Amino acid sequence: MPSLTDDFNELLERMRHGREFEHASFEPVYYLVFSPKQILDVKRALPAWRARLQNDGWDVHRFSIADEIADILEHVPQRKLWLIADRKAPQDWKRTNDALANALANGALQERLRARLEGLRDRRHAMVLVTDLEALHPYLRIGTIEGNLAGAFDVPAVFLYPGTRTGKTRLKFLGFYPEDGNYRSVHVGG
Repeated sequence: MPSLTDDFNELLERMRHGREFEHASFEPVYYLVFSPKQILDVKRALPAWRARLQNDGWDVHRFSIADEIADILEHVPQRKLWLIADRKAPQDWKRTNDALANALANGALQERLRARLEGLRDRRHAMVLVTDLEALHPYLRIGTIEGNLAGAFDVPAVFLYPGTRTGKTRLKFLGFYPEDGNYRSVHVGG
């Protein structure tokens, strides 16, 4: 079984060479798939991976899903109402999760990623490293966001994906969601 380092090395090689010619259209979207048990290992490896990418000539821009979600939820207009409702029923997790999911379902996270990609469009050797995908649970799935951003990936995007690979294009987010084959990206590892 390849290690995270082996998988990262393969990812770098694929990024250098682009995708195979069999794809009808090319968008430089890559997933480094790893076991959910390795989330902390990936977080520990991230500074070294970023340095390696930079040493290879990439202009690395991190997009943390966790940071973006926290910022979105911090600034939603209904935040004061949420806090009042939470004080009344602090353990009503279904209501809490439903409210948070609704706040994210409006596309704000997707639009932030689109803006980051567009802002880097003309920058030579720029790439986006998308981290903390586990923060999407239980609200969204990254495949939906990737699909809605089709055509926007003018710079390479690498998603650090905690899950399992069940085929060339099928992934199971966090290893327990139903498998999803709607990804049009290159998958390494898993």
